[in-house]
Amino acid sequence: MLTGPPDVVAAGVAQRLFASSPVVVVASPDPAAGPAAGRRALQAHAPVLLTASGPSSRPAAVVSATLRAQVGALDPRVVLAVGVAANVLAAQLSRIRVVTNPAVLPATKAPAPLGHVALLVHFGDSGAATLAAIATAQVAGAHVIAVRGDDPRADPAAIAALSAIRPQQVLAIGSGFGPAGRLASRIAVAQTGVQLPGGGQVLFPAHLLVALYGNPTTPALGALGQQGLQASIVRARRVAAAYRSLTHARVIPAFEIIATVAEAHPGQDGTYSYKSSVASLRPWVRRARAAGFYVILDLQPGRANLLAQARDYQSLLELPDVGLALDPEWKLAPGQLPLKQIGSVSIAEVNSVIRWLGGLTARYRLPQKLVVLHQFRLSMIRNENKLDTRHDDLAILIHMDGQGTPGDKQQTWEAITRAAPAGVFFGWKNFYVKDHPMMSPRRTIMRTPRLSMISYQ
Repeated sequence: MLTGPPDVVAAGVAQRLFASSPVVVVASPDPAAGPAAGRRALQAHAPVLLTASGPSSRPAAVVSATLRAQVGALDPRVVLAVGVAANVLAAQLSRIRVVTNPAVLPATKAPAPLGHVALLVHFGDSGAATLAAIATAQVAGAHVIAVRGDDPRADPAAIAALSAIRPQQVLAIGSGFGPAGRLASRIAVAQTGVQLPGGGQVLFPAHLLVALYGNPTTPALGALGQQGLQASIVRARRVAAAYRSLTHARVIPAFEIIATVAEAHPGQDGTYSYKSSVASLRPWVRRARAAGFYVILDLQPGRANLLAQARDYQSLLELPDVGLALDPEWKLAPGQLPLKQIGSVSIAEVNSVIRWLGGLTARYRLPQKLVVLHQFRLSMIRNENKLDTRHDDLAILIHMDGQGTPGDKQQTWEAITRAAPAGVFFGWKNFYVKDHPMMSPRRTIMRTPRLSMISYQ
């Protein structure tokens, strides 16, 4: 990560890409000098350094200690001045010849290309430091990748470039890319080349998920179980299509599959939660992924531990486009039974799942993975303000599951979003039967904060 004044950044790139050079181009940080300096550098096979900002009448203000040190380290025979007076440089760069005419430079040849090195710059950045760094990298034979935004995982073109190059060393210009450890992790994910439905490796705000919710074998639990697999794919696509003209985000159809279903009987394990087998879910996950869907596995834990249930589906969660939903409504304390009360979960139990899933995502260098927390009462997530939102590998979304009239749902939405901790995204559920009436797509999406997921039950 290279940050700081332009002369410091340019020197840092040259230091990392050149041990020495018979010619060095020294340019003014004035943007007008940048293109000319780049052309001269490519012709002379030379790195580009920059003077500091300051009047040319004050050499000490122009020729910084950083510039003098880097010129000395590169040990050039000649310095080519671009946009800065030769006498100003000569006065500070003792015993080094300074010229302004490229025709008098000694003959040089291109260095051995550094094909294992990539330079990340911000797309559209035409600052002096970036232009100097790009020219130096091009001369050195390093790869220059322009990234839209601060996260290479969010730029499909940057992902494709990093995946094709698989650089051993990456330099980045600008503090927006930092810190260095986080950027290294992001680059490791980008280098896999695996992208989410709709492109990129970051879920939001670039994507809007529109999901059918339910269990494949139980029609009463939601829209997903009211038809077969292929018909569910067709229906989900149709529901999602209604939102494409209403948002600039990429609208992605999704399945939210209730993997563990709270039930009235304790079952063999005494948890009051029926666990669908991985084998029974795999065809739905496989076909949905093949159709370009995102898949969410929903847990209704009963008296079971949420982390224990999540671990049962690890083989599916290792897939790049499968996320996890936790449903506190169906989390029961000892002695409680489904449908007798609204359940709740401690933030400690939620955070244990988040830590595990974040670790799993990082270990397999997966695209950002979704964690959905269903909520329609504040009491459902105890100590919600302590939610762990620090995991760069996860997108945590609080999903408003309230039902009823539009007015009732809006009141619930306002309460849920007002209490939510910073760093989360938001979702909304429409009920085909229990909403009176169910909102249209246009009315649904008119939410503040912005919606990142909409599901239909």
